[in-house]
Amino acid sequence: MATYKELMAQKQALEAHLEEVRASEIAGVIERIQALMTEYDLTVEDITKRRRGRPAGSGAGKPKSEVPPKYLDPKTGKTWSGRGRKPAWLGRNPSKFLIAEE
Repeated sequence: MATYKELMAQKQALEAHLEEVRASEIAGVIERIQALMTEYDLTVEDITKRRRGRPAGSGAGKPKSEVPPKYLDPKTGKTWSGRGRKPAWLGRNPSKFLIAEE
C-alpha cells in the first residue's frame, strides 16, 4: 500500500501533467478558432456582438406599480393582491376573503 507522501507526490505529478495537457489543447483550440475567423472574415466584435434587448447592467424594466390588495385575512390582517404565490390562509375558497370594493 502506498504511503501518504507517495500519493501526494503522484497527485502533484498528475496535476502538473494535467496543466501541460490542458495548455496544449487550449493552444490547438485557439488556432482552430483563429483559422475559422480568418476563413469567415470575422472579427472579435462580430463574435461578441450584443444580442437584441436591453444592454447589460441596465437594470430591470419598468418599475412595478403598487397593486391594491384584493384579499384580506381577518384573523391576522394580512393582505394579498392576487399576484405571486397564493398564501396558505386563502385555503380552497378565496372568494370568502375578498375585500369589498368601495
